[in-house]
Amino acid sequence: MVNTDLTYDSTSRFVETPGWKLHYHEAGEGHPVLFLHGSGPGATAWSNFHSNIGAFSDHFRVLLLDQPGWGESSPMEDAEGGHRQAIIEFLDALELEKVSLVGNSLGGINALEIAMTTPERVANLITMGAPDLTIPNFFSPAGFSLGLQAVYRGFTDRTFEVYKNLIDVMTFDDRFLTDEFVQQRLDDALKHPHHLDAFVARAAQPRAGAVNWDAQKLAALEHPTLLVHGRDDQVVPYEGTLRLLTMIPNSRAVLFNQCGHWAQVEKADEFNRVVIDFLQTNS
Repeated sequence: MVNTDLTYDSTSRFVETPGWKLHYHEAGEGHPVLFLHGSGPGATAWSNFHSNIGAFSDHFRVLLLDQPGWGESSPMEDAEGGHRQAIIEFLDALELEKVSLVGNSLGGINALEIAMTTPERVANLITMGAPDLTIPNFFSPAGFSLGLQAVYRGFTDRTFEVYKNLIDVMTFDDRFLTDEFVQQRLDDALKHPHHLDAFVARAAQPRAGAVNWDAQKLAALEHPTLLVHGRDDQVVPYEGTLRLLTMIPNSRAVLFNQCGHWAQVEKADEFNRVVIDFLQTNS
């Protein structure tokens, strides 16, 4: 029975860490599963994973984290420190020795990097729409993909039409292209203009503390890993997941047809069933 009584307010929490004030949502009991959102303008833990928290909280302790620079968490003014450190501090603050990580896009990158750098903190991994950073021009041979161009434009051009195009590019199914859905995303972005400005400034900086990805590091991962991707993803091509599949030994991939960059939203019911089964089998 999926818990349908969970709301933004009823699950909202804050925690102070040495570096940040972090906002998150929490529900359920048992094995902890930490969800990490993507990097789009207006992205929050709730916007990325509100379709999943109810199903997962029936089986696990679910944590949805607003990473620094998004939602109600502290700003990230520069590239120093990075999200990886904030996530580790979050685990320490909640006294969580080991968690399952579920990451969409940037969240998938962060999940993989945490597994490579602090493998003892990770029980298993699930990524959705994550790229393979072992190769240059991972979004497309010509540079930024159509989807990534729409993402970046959303940080600088904060209008309804731009955000409508963003949602259109992010999803395959036109049922998400409603005025209400678009306006909610725009409102989420405009609520924290300092996050948008800081992202634009950070984008011009090198990624401080970035992990040097290579096939050897990925091949050394021992965690059970589930790689999920939308066949019609216009932000990160699905071939990135297929390449990760060839490098991560204990991995398997699920490819959803007629699905864009937000598999956990567009294919929520099937995503929930597949990932819950994976976690129950491998936790």
